[in-house]
Amino acid sequence: MPRRRVLTVLVPVLALAAASVLLLRGGGTPGDGGADRTAVPAHAVPFGAFLGSTESDASLAQLSAWLGGARIQVGHTYLPGNNWSDIEGSAALLGPWARWRDAAADRLLVIGVPMLPDNEGRLPDAQVRALLGQGATGQYDAHFTALARRLVALGAPDAVLTLGWEMNGSTYTSRCGPDPEAWKEYWRNIVHAMRAVPGQRFRFEFAPTRGADAHPWPDCYPGDDVTDVIGMDSYDLAGSDPDRTAPFSSYVHEPYGLLAQVRFAAEHHKPVSYPEWGMYNGGDDPAYVRQMLAWVSTHRTLYQTITDYCPHGVWRCGSNPGASDAYRAALALRPVSPTTPAARAAGSGR
Repeated sequence: MPRRRVLTVLVPVLALAAASVLLLRGGGTPGDGGADRTAVPAHAVPFGAFLGSTESDASLAQLSAWLGGARIQVGHTYLPGNNWSDIEGSAALLGPWARWRDAAADRLLVIGVPMLPDNEGRLPDAQVRALLGQGATGQYDAHFTALARRLVALGAPDAVLTLGWEMNGSTYTSRCGPDPEAWKEYWRNIVHAMRAVPGQRFRFEFAPTRGADAHPWPDCYPGDDVTDVIGMDSYDLAGSDPDRTAPFSSYVHEPYGLLAQVRFAAEHHKPVSYPEWGMYNGGDDPAYVRQMLAWVSTHRTLYQTITDYCPHGVWRCGSNPGASDAYRAALALRPVSPTTPAARAAGSGR
């Protein structure tokens, strides 16, 4: 990363990051094992935003302009998961992202990859269990070989692939809970199939949602040899109540929370990442944005990408003006004026 970029981004968040580290190091909650010994000095972290699965060059350039010319180094998209053809990837979706990534050597492309079709179909546990069992025997490997070949052919052989994101929840068909052992074996099959494709240099990201959710996420971990990054999706909601926020320290120290993530990653010698984060349904939350950015910058973080549409985002969500200004203050390349109501309204459209 160019030196000018490191210094410009680091200075606005340094004081906050240092204060956050002191707070978290100084305390703990009963049973959490004490201080956060995984923290590192504040540093710049490659960042981007999830703006939409089909939005790459133009939208990321506009985001950069909104941030005073800051370099957007991370592009983030998701494969649809309606059927196996979706999961094998299409040139129409992946081609523009591959070209965006290839335009600069320091760019990173992150792709969310469903592990099973009808990924948002709310399938019952028994059906998911049967599908995972079939995946564990290798029946679906050819679909992921096809995806790997497509990515290599398009020029994205080094993408970060987030397989079965939020597997510890109950939302997606690609979830782990119905059969954790089969899920882990299926993940291993996918990784082995994709790594067998000549020319690939993929990294595979394990990314649960923060907290206990429906199933403890460590039970789903498939192994160090088939995992490269320990991610976590982290929104400002407390427990199962989508409208309730909490102090940032609670997100750190809750069971299977942020502290558990960074400790787990350190034990397994992996970097961490934050593929999805932002506000949830609790409204504008600038304190969360500041503290999340401080957390990211004081851990061994590969990248972070905020989810940037309402109610989560900071650029295209006019209902979060305080969070928007906090994000710009931390990450803009040069000083920018606070977002005006008119500009916020103009930027809130999808």
